[in-house]
Amino acid sequence: MTGIEKTGHGVTKMSGLIEDTDEHRLIRQSTAKIAAHYGHGYYAERAKSGGNIDELWTELGQAGLLGVHLPAEYGGGGAGLAELVVVTEELAAHGLPLLIAVISPAICGSILAAHASAEMKADWLPGLADGTRKMAFALTEPDAGSNSHNVSTTARRTDAGWTISGGKYYISAVDECEALLLVARDQSVPQDGRNRLSLFIVPTDSAGLTLQPIPTALVSPDRQYTVFFDDVQVSADALIGTAGRGLQQVFAGLNPERILAAALCNGVGRYAITKAADYARQRKVWSEPIGAHQGIAHPLAQSHVNVELARLATARAAELFDRGQDAAEAANIAKLAAADAALAALDQSIQTHGGNGLAIEYGLTDLWFITRLMRTAPVSREMVLNFVATRSLGLPASY
Repeated sequence: MTGIEKTGHGVTKMSGLIEDTDEHRLIRQSTAKIAAHYGHGYYAERAKSGGNIDELWTELGQAGLLGVHLPAEYGGGGAGLAELVVVTEELAAHGLPLLIAVISPAICGSILAAHASAEMKADWLPGLADGTRKMAFALTEPDAGSNSHNVSTTARRTDAGWTISGGKYYISAVDECEALLLVARDQSVPQDGRNRLSLFIVPTDSAGLTLQPIPTALVSPDRQYTVFFDDVQVSADALIGTAGRGLQQVFAGLNPERILAAALCNGVGRYAITKAADYARQRKVWSEPIGAHQGIAHPLAQSHVNVELARLATARAAELFDRGQDAAEAANIAKLAAADAALAALDQSIQTHGGNGLAIEYGLTDLWFITRLMRTAPVSREMVLNFVATRSLGLPASY
């Protein structure tokens, strides 16, 4: 597959190594049509004004794109993570890297679909699928870092349900959400050397729950918060799945999180390379397009190669997950590769544009922060390499 083509929305689409199935092509086209209507300018304006992306979210939900991977019997599309990868990537490829799309329907929806009761699924999944309800994911804590066993937020069983105390850190988009999917240390089960975790749905309007904004350099409509739980009371049916099995249950969402973070990065990489290639074809210095010079062309070609390889890794990880196979290694590799490739592509695109790369109207520099974040979140580059060293290479664990 070679060459370039123009889409109906003024975006140059470069061919690559991914060949969509007919179903994926339709999903990509539907997503692209909606995304092109809004564009990066909409995303940036809402981010800088403190606004939200409700109109875009509603349109995506009504088109069936947010819940394409969720069970059909609960209002979803009945497809798989591979289909949600297409949606997430295509949004980012139009300058719309939405963290909430990775969090609410993907992480939370996947965990609920895998482990919630039939009643909880019926209550939550249709709304997550059509975008009328949103849920944030609350795992990270200031002192726990990447060690989920060290979670200190506690859930204590009471006669009426559960009492939750503690705090969570860097919780994305919780101000937009109706509830949190909370990971807490469960005091009701034996600890046997490691903290047992349980999962809960906690309404964001609960008494004793407060949000504190975290000022960051991110240009994103999805803002970051510290969440405090001061003896927050939830009912007995707030528990997801089996008490004390939260660590195992949460991986139904963590592997999708890594895969979709990779998809988001791949989309940013495509966006950056497309804009740079368009600019390099049009911008002339000494009567020649700057793209005719190898000093411009070769770094962009290498960026394209790296993003396409990351897209292949991401597609493979999603395929393994959808088959019910162990996707942990593939998900981690895809996330690392995509984050590195996207950041390098974005930097090269800025360089290709020269001084214009720093101009707001070109829509590049404001994506640097969220792209750089993906080298740290949802799992740091160092922890991915630790995982690969021990799981893939059989090296001794360092922790």
